[in-house]
Amino acid sequence: MEAATVPLSRSTSLRRLREAGGRYVLIALLLVLPVAYGIQDLSQTGNLSRLGNNLVDGLSNGAIWALVAIGYTLVYGIIELINFAHGEVFMIGSFVAAGFFGTIGLTAAAGPAGLLVGLVLTLIACMAASGVLNVMIERVAYRPLRGAPKLAPLITAVGMSFILQNVGLLWLGGSPEGIVDLIRSQEVFFTFAGVEVSNGDVLALAVTIPLILLMTAFIGGTRLGKAMRATAQDPDAARLMGINVDTTISMTFLLGGMLAGAAGLIYALYQTTIWYFQGFTAGLIAFTAAVMGGIGNIKGAVLGGFIIGFIQQISDNRIGSSWTPAVVFAYLVLIMVFKPSGLLGEQTREAG
Repeated sequence: MEAATVPLSRSTSLRRLREAGGRYVLIALLLVLPVAYGIQDLSQTGNLSRLGNNLVDGLSNGAIWALVAIGYTLVYGIIELINFAHGEVFMIGSFVAAGFFGTIGLTAAAGPAGLLVGLVLTLIACMAASGVLNVMIERVAYRPLRGAPKLAPLITAVGMSFILQNVGLLWLGGSPEGIVDLIRSQEVFFTFAGVEVSNGDVLALAVTIPLILLMTAFIGGTRLGKAMRATAQDPDAARLMGINVDTTISMTFLLGGMLAGAAGLIYALYQTTIWYFQGFTAGLIAFTAAVMGGIGNIKGAVLGGFIIGFIQQISDNRIGSSWTPAVVFAYLVLIMVFKPSGLLGEQTREAG
């Protein structure tokens, strides 16, 4: 018995050593860009204000990707489906925001109080529209195929993505459409140690952080949230326990769509330009964030979104925007090599 125990403990120690080594490699990998350019800035200008501005802008972009990525990870975690139409749900959220501004006559001249009320109403409208749209997609396109081979709902999701793209094309045409810069998104809100924080940066974090905290509290502390976690773990066992699985899945799509709608509003105000193809790019980036953080893991989706936001902004500013997609996906490949389950690990039925 003792002789058998030695090889077992040795293999366990080696496995733990490899895991620890992988963690250190990942940390070094994530720090290489900011550290390298930080050293460069110190040597050239003697301060880190440029890097600080890169990180602040990356935080704002990452907030948008994090909200969209949560929708991907929620749906995959509960029914193991990659909802390719989710990026287009985000796009529809931006379109609803632009249309709602005109409907209520919201302009930059409305004053702080009027602007705040108008933006809150627009946020509610965007979240409601995208949430309901996502539920309709699940009810019409995915629920009838729940017992079908996995390839069928996957192809259906791609089809829904193209359908919604064409809805956007009919809505606003094929060219990017500028919208009113209601919040003067690039205007500096405050400056700290040479780092400029714009109105758009403040808006992105002011909307994203409360929504993420509310989502986490809802899933962790409410009856429906517990039903969602039980369904994600084992749908058949959840049914035996009296949980309405169909309602729970619909609620998952509703929550994911609402977050995508909120992200659509932030994107429209931050970029002041919307177009029908923005959902494809956003969906690809957000799904990459979800995989990078650990598919099915909400905290991982948020972490992945912010990391990609930082990488994008540093690459855009230092290397060149044409290289940014290659840099982002190079990071994804390397992270998957050293941590196939993502930075915080998968939370799926297989992963447990």
